[in-house]
This record gives sequence, C-alpha cells and structure tokens, in this order.
Amino acid sequence: QVQLVESGGGLVQPGGSLRLSCAASGFSLDYFTVGWFRQAPGQEREGVSCISSKDGSTYYADSVKGRFTISRDAARNTVYLQMNSLKPEDTAVYYCAADYTLIVQAMCTTTSTFDELDASGQGTQVTVSS
Repeated sequence: QVQLVESGGGLVQPGGSLRLSCAASGFSLDYFTVGWFRQAPGQEREGVSCISSKDGSTYYADSVKGRFTISRDAARNTVYLQMNSLKPEDTAVYYCAADYTLIVQAMCTTTSTFDELDASGQGTQVTVSS
C-alpha cells in the first residue's frame, strides 16, 4: 500500500522549532519530488517547500525562506522539514505529498488536489502560540 505518514507536529511557542517527518511506505521516494504544504482554516493551501529526490534541488516559499529547511534521508525513505524561528502565522495543518512528474517549483506551486498527485499524507497540526 502506497502511503505517506507525517509526524512531528505540535504546540510550540513563537521563536521555537519543530521538525516534521514524512515517511513513505509501499514505494521508494527515489526519483520523486516531495513537497510540504500547509493549510490554515479559511485560507488556501500553500506550498511551503519541495525537494527533488533525483538531483536534490529545493524550493522554498518566500514566507519560510531562511527559517525552514527541507532534507531527505534516502536510507529511511523519509523527507524532513526543519522549522525554526516559528511564527504564529505558521500555524496550520502540514501535509506532505509526492509526485513522479513535477519538478520542485511546479510541485510547490501546483493547483492539483492531493488526490491528483501520486501520494499524500493525512497531515499533522502545527500550532505556534504563547
């Protein structure tokens, strides 16, 4: 069964850090582009960061540049999102998704639904609040 599972969300104070994990099972992330997306209540989905498993290229939304870092552990078949200097506006449900065809910028700016991508997870809540 093809599956992506996110973990690592939680409640953190402004200025704090979290590391999200996106673990794949049932398939290898090799040659896939993997992206982290977020959606806050009443807001549109935003592509936060994406990484290519083919060449390691990355993409970041302007809102997170310099604060978030995406990385991949091929041995663990997992993609991580290290989030530092968190702000209240980072509060959202964070989802990971994978697609074989899209390159990093196209992945992060795609308007495709998660069902239209090759794989996606159920999401993990991140709340930044004092």
